[in-house]
Amino acid sequence: MALPQNISPINPALMDTLVKASNADWIPQPLDPEKAFMRVLYTGAESGRWAVHFRWLKGFVAPPHKHLSASHTFILSGKLQVRDGTLDAGDYVYEPNGMIHGATTALEDTEYLFICDGPVLFFDDNGFTAYLGWEELRRLQHGHAARKGAAKAKPAAKAKAKPAAAKAKPVAKAVAAAKPAAKAKAKPAARKPKAA
Repeated sequence: MALPQNISPINPALMDTLVKASNADWIPQPLDPEKAFMRVLYTGAESGRWAVHFRWLKGFVAPPHKHLSASHTFILSGKLQVRDGTLDAGDYVYEPNGMIHGATTALEDTEYLFICDGPVLFFDDNGFTAYLGWEELRRLQHGHAARKGAAKAKPAAKAKAKPAAAKAKPVAKAVAAAKPAAKAKAKPAARKPKAA
């Protein structure tokens, strides 16, 4: 008779990670913040793995790069020119560790899921130009959240300042109105006839 195997987790606090990506902001990519955006889905400090939903507008060109780990790409919509081939919606690509390829061009507005087991290095003829890994993705997330928070704080600060200014105006008007009244009261007292 087989003994039952205990499959309960050692850590009972284990939880799934759920990201409501449709509610997440598109973070502009430093390579071209006008044409390239991403939603960070997952960053794993313990493994270096990360998952991103990329959105590239037509004409965006990602520079040549080298994968320092394996990656998986699934094209959700649009079309990318990669090396000497074209990736269309529904295409899946596995890129092994060490893969080097030239520029990647968005031939149409394109969205794709990218899961990478480590960093990617971008380069040109003079050397390395950029790095993208889980740490950099977290920096980009924090920077975007800070800018968004600062942008929200400015209108809130202005809104708080307006009521104070509005309260000051009636007080200033009351003071201004009181001055002529005080002068008017002072004048008759000054014009009393002199006793003979």
